Amino acid sequence: MQYLYVFLGAGLGGVLRFLTSKLVHDLLSDWLLPVGTFSVNMLGCLLIGFFAQLAESHSFMTPEIRLFLMVGMLGGFTTFSTFGFDLFSLIHDGKLVWAVMNAVAQVVLGVLLVFIGYWSARALAF
Repeated sequence: MQYLYVFLGAGLGGVLRFLTSKLVHDLLSDWLLPVGTFSVNMLGCLLIGFFAQLAESHSFMTPEIRLFLMVGMLGGFTTFSTFGFDLFSLIHDGKLVWAVMNAVAQVVLGVLLVFIGYWSARALAF
């Protein structure tokens, strides 16, 4: 049954990634950075921090809900392979500075957003 929770969450996360990435790209298509991938990865970091705090502190975050949300949905929503390909594309196109800025920003900001999500859930004290 655990596989089903992950499967359903990943399908939902993949669709949400596609929609969110497309929306952000359409709104900010003039940017040099791959803003669609950046946006879903940063939102995913914020949400996983938030859900991690809920999983620690609340009994309604059952192992099944955690599998669905954190492993399935957020695993399908965020995308390391696209991040890697975006970096490759920037480097391949001779935009090394933009590639480095993108990599550093996603890693540093991503970890910061996990902390913010975690502490936000704690501050809300569900």
